[in-house]
Parts: sequence; structure tokens; C-alpha cells
Amino acid sequence: MHWRFANGLAAVPEILNIPGLYYPPDSLKTRFCLRGRQLLYQYCSSHHIPHRKTGKIVVAHDDQLSYIKNLHTKARSLKPPAYFHEHEPVLPTELISGDAARAMETNLSLDIAAALWCPETGIVDSHTLMESFESDITDSVYSTRILRVDPAENGWVVQTLTGDAQEPASILARTLVNAAGLSAPFILNSILPLQQHIPMYFARGSYASYNGPGIAGISHLIYPCPETGPNAHAFHSLGTHLTIDLQGKVRFGPDLEWLSPSPEEEVDFWRQHLVPDGSRLTEMHNAVTRYLPEVSLRGMQTDYVGIRPKIASPSSGFQDFVIRSDGSAKNPMISLLGIESPGLTSCMALAEYVVEDLLKK
Repeated sequence: MHWRFANGLAAVPEILNIPGLYYPPDSLKTRFCLRGRQLLYQYCSSHHIPHRKTGKIVVAHDDQLSYIKNLHTKARSLKPPAYFHEHEPVLPTELISGDAARAMETNLSLDIAAALWCPETGIVDSHTLMESFESDITDSVYSTRILRVDPAENGWVVQTLTGDAQEPASILARTLVNAAGLSAPFILNSILPLQQHIPMYFARGSYASYNGPGIAGISHLIYPCPETGPNAHAFHSLGTHLTIDLQGKVRFGPDLEWLSPSPEEEVDFWRQHLVPDGSRLTEMHNAVTRYLPEVSLRGMQTDYVGIRPKIASPSSGFQDFVIRSDGSAKNPMISLLGIESPGLTSCMALAEYVVEDLLKK
């Protein structure tokens, strides 16, 4: 139950327009990132949404050179996804030396051996973007909890409870699109047998604002190489990176902290975890100083947190977006599950796919 749009997921004032660099080439995440990037830039330009194409530098130490080389090779091999405007490069990247990276960002560590330059990455004022999306919707209802969903002869009966109302209301939907973010698996599970329930995992990501030495003149997003190895891989988290907002404010994050709710906790248990605290700052500082060594722990302050709606456990490998249809072809319930990062970059492409590829066919 939310009192406003994207509560719990998009607390970020400015969010990255992620280019689709990190995921398997044939995945939905890559497909919707690439197409979503086009749609977002077009929409932001036509609707006067504040945004800026800052570019991103993925920095690597000597033992990480193969990682960025593989990213570059993959970027060059990507094919245009459905609906992509082919007059644009699919995903331009450039391998540059450590010295070239330091020429772009002089605060980078001398230990940075090379970097991958990604010019298509940018930042978007996500709240203004979502307010614009909201203005396109005929009718929005907040502070409403879905009590249950039941299949009907000609669609779905959705029982809701709004605000302080004592009695639920019922809505008959011929087609139901379940894009409820953190609550989407709960809604789908309500119509599935227990043995078919979608498992849910929740990971908290914290950001820290920064005001201090070691960042003078920074104008690009800076990403480290994600941790990889027997107990870590790049798909759960891209590492604690540097972001800048449209006013030039620097933040570091997000980190990754898995939450373990007990079975008896409420559906909205994650609300209690949306309060920032300083317990992660030292760990975040240690990660950041590997590529920006002059950053001071004293300059870092807790800023905001969000919850990732994961459907894969901490020990699992890559988990793609899941889009499934239940019910009849005439009256489907379409569920979008695990729409974590890069969900906002992909949002318009996801909507395009649901409408053009699922509902119109």
C-alpha cells in the first residue's frame, strides 16, 4: 500500500539511465535497457524532463582488466532489440588507459590501470519523470491495499481497501497488469497453488551523500568493477559507485544488504528498513577509496535507502526480469516480477512490450 508513486523503490532524486552493459546479451534486461534508453531520452527531451548525458567510466585495477575488456567486446557485439531505432549506435563504448581516465577525472587512483568509457549513460530527474508519467494516467488511487484477486468468467475480481475505509471495494478487470514492484510476487502468489509460489528476497541498498576532499571537478559517473569470484558476481550489485545529480551533488552507493523477514511479518515489512543509518558508511568508504583514495570518511553522510525486489537468492546466479501471463489469452493477468535495477531505465520499454507484444497480439 503506497501513499505516492514508487514508494520504497525509487527514493532517488536523480537516477541513472543505465545503458545495458552488464547483463547477458539475450536477456530481457539488456533488451529493455537498450530500448528503454532510447525511449527515456526521447521522452525527457519532448516533455522537458531535466536530464543530462554525463557518460560513465568503469575503472579497473590490473587484476580486473579482463572484466572491462569482456564488457567492451560484448557491447560491440550487441544487436538492436525490437523497436530500436537503428540509426543510433546500439551501445558505444571505448577502452581507455588509466592515464586517459585520470585525464577525464583527475582524482582517480594511480592504481587504476584502465577504464571503459560509456558515453550513453546519463542521469534523469526520476521524480519529475514519474510525475509526468502520472499526469498521463486518467485515474490514480493511492493508499490502497489489494486484499485478494480472484479469477472470474470474464476477467479478474480485485478486492481493495483504500485509506481508512471499513469496507472493501471490488473491481472487475478484463485484463490485469500486476506491476506492483515489491508486492508483485505477493499478488501473483495469491492465485497460485502453494507449490508454485514465487520466492521473494529483499536487498537494501544505501546511498551516502558526500562533501569533502577527493572529488574536485568530477563530472562523470564513476563505477568500479563489481566483485566477482566464488562467492560474488556482478549480477546482484554493480558495486559502490559515484553518482552526481543535476545540481552536481555527489553520492556514493548503493551497497548491498540482504534482508531476512520472518514468515509472520507483514507484506510491507520492508517499510521499517527505509530509514537510513550510518552502520554501512565505513564499508562503503573502504570500497570507494579503492578508486578515489582521497575521499574522507568524515565527509560521508547517510542519504537514502531503497529496497530491491529480488526473486533470486543471494547464492544464485543471474536472474532476469520475469514477465508471465496467467489466466486466459482473452483475459490475462500479466505479472512483472523482479523489476529491480535497471527497472527505471527499462520502464518505457517494458510498457511497450506489454502493450505491443502481449496485449495487442
